Amino acid sequence: MARFDIYENPGKNKANIPYLIEVQSNVISGLATRVVIPLRHLAGFSNLTVPSDLFPLIAIDGKDYLLDTPQLGAIPSGELKVKIGSAQDYRFEIQGALDRLFGSY
Repeated sequence: MARFDIYENPGKNKANIPYLIEVQSNVISGLATRVVIPLRHLAGFSNLTVPSDLFPLIAIDGKDYLLDTPQLGAIPSGELKVKIGSAQDYRFEIQGALDRLFGSY
């Protein structure tokens, strides 16, 4: 497991949140949990205006998903089973969203 890996959501809400991005530092990879941010379908946000630096778009197989940064959480690492790719190309946008969330400007 590595920071910015994208996994299929193993939870019951995967219809609305198909993917999770791991954002936990590789330095603490020995923990039993991983901090993840959900990736949501854009359809649920069509009537909302959200700050793009807090909710950046992440493309997977040519389709855009919204990084729902304020909904980050920890899940047991054993639940992240199906890795579908990496969001390494979006690391600056993801880190910027985390900085906005935690006030690290």
